[in-house]
Amino acid sequence: MASYTDKAGRPIVVITGMGLMTSLGQGKQDNWAKLTAGESGIHRITRFPIATLKTTIAGTVDYLPSSRTAPDLSEELASLAADEAIAQSGIGSKGDFPGPLFCAVPPIELEWPQRRILGRESAANGPISYDDLLRAAETGGHDAWHERFLYGSIADHLADRFGTRGQPISLSTACASGNTSIQLAVEAIRRGDCDAALSIATDGSVTAEALIRFSLLSALSANNEKPEAASRPFSKNRDGFIIAEGAGALVLESLEHATARGAKVLGVLEGVGEMADSFHRTRSSPDAKPVIGCMRAALADAGVNPDEIDYINAHGTSTPENDRMEYTGMSAVFGERLPSIPLSSNKSMIGHTLTAAGAIEAVFSLLTIQNGRIPPTINYEVPDPAIPLDVVPNVARDADVRRVMSNSFGFGGQNVCLVIAGEPA
Repeated sequence: MASYTDKAGRPIVVITGMGLMTSLGQGKQDNWAKLTAGESGIHRITRFPIATLKTTIAGTVDYLPSSRTAPDLSEELASLAADEAIAQSGIGSKGDFPGPLFCAVPPIELEWPQRRILGRESAANGPISYDDLLRAAETGGHDAWHERFLYGSIADHLADRFGTRGQPISLSTACASGNTSIQLAVEAIRRGDCDAALSIATDGSVTAEALIRFSLLSALSANNEKPEAASRPFSKNRDGFIIAEGAGALVLESLEHATARGAKVLGVLEGVGEMADSFHRTRSSPDAKPVIGCMRAALADAGVNPDEIDYINAHGTSTPENDRMEYTGMSAVFGERLPSIPLSSNKSMIGHTLTAAGAIEAVFSLLTIQNGRIPPTINYEVPDPAIPLDVVPNVARDADVRRVMSNSFGFGGQNVCLVIAGEPA
C-alpha cells in the first residue's frame, strides 16, 4: 500500500476534482479540446463602448449574460467551476462540502452606474470621495449594493451555496492569487486542520476602467486588428498581455481521506513555493532573484530536483519585461537543461485571467499529465534570440509528462509556484 505521507512526513495532498471556465468555453472537456487545438478565445470587446480605448480586445466570457456587475460575473464563473470540480470529486453532498473554502477574488469596488446614482444623491453635501459613496450605499437604502461591493461578498455567497466549513477566506495576491488559493488549502491539509478543502480562483472584471488602468501602466497589447494573434508570449514582437476572464476550482484532499472514501485521485500537489519582493508596486525585480527563490522553494517543498520536471506551465504574460524576467529565473534554476524542457503559455490562447490564472493553469497542468499532450504557445512566429526556449510553438505535442511546474508571478513581486505530479506511487 502506498504511504499516506510524503518524504517530510506530511500528509500527501491530492486533487480529486477540477473545474474550468475560460473564454474558450465552459468545462474541462471543451477547454482542453480547444486549447490543444490551438484555438484562441481572445476577441473584440462588445460588452461596452470601445471607441476611445487604446486596447479593444479581451478574453471575455461572452457565453454568459454580461449585463451585471463584475462581482456578479466573478461569482457565477466561480460557482460553475466549483460545481464541475465537486461533481467530479463526488465529495460530500449537495450544499455540504466537508472542508473550508479558499477563494481568490479580484479587487472589488463600486462601479460607475452605482457611483453616479450615489453621487447624485449625495451631491447636496458638496464634493464627495469614494469612502463617502460607500457610506451613502450603507446608509442610503442601497443595502444590496453595499453588500455586493464588499470584498468578501463573493466568498461568503459561495460558502453558503456549497456549505463549506468555517469562515471562508477571501484572498488577493495579484496574478499569483490562484496559486495562493491552492497553497493555503495545501497548508491547511498538511497541518491537519482539515481533510479536504475547496480552492477557487475567479475573475470576471473586464471593464472599461480596468482596461484604462492597465493601459496607463503600458501593460496591455494594442494589437487590435487581429485579436487571436495579439498574445505572443516569449516572442520577439510581444507587446503586452490581453486581459481576460475565467475561473478554476480544485477539490484537494489528504490521500488518506480520498482513499478512505474511494475517490479517484487525479494528481498530487507535491510542492508549493512562495516568495515576494518589494522592488516596485507593479514590477518584479529584473534580476529575478525572488522568482528564482520561489521556484527553488517549490522544488524543495516537493522534495524533487530540477531534472525531475518534465514540463513548465509558464506564467508567460506576453509583456516584454515579464517574459524576459521569467526566462532569467528559469535559466538559473534549470541551467543548461532549460532549452530542452518543453514549456508553454496558456495565456497565448485564453489571455491573462489575472486573479484566476494560477488555478486555471493548475487544471491545465494536470490535464497535460493525464492526456500526455502539451498545449502549444500559439502566435510564436518571431522567436526572441535572447530567450531561447522550447515553447512548444503553435502546435500541441504528445509527450510523457509525469511532473509539472506551474508558475504564477504577480504584480508587485508576489510569486507562487506549484509542483504537480500524476497519481501517487
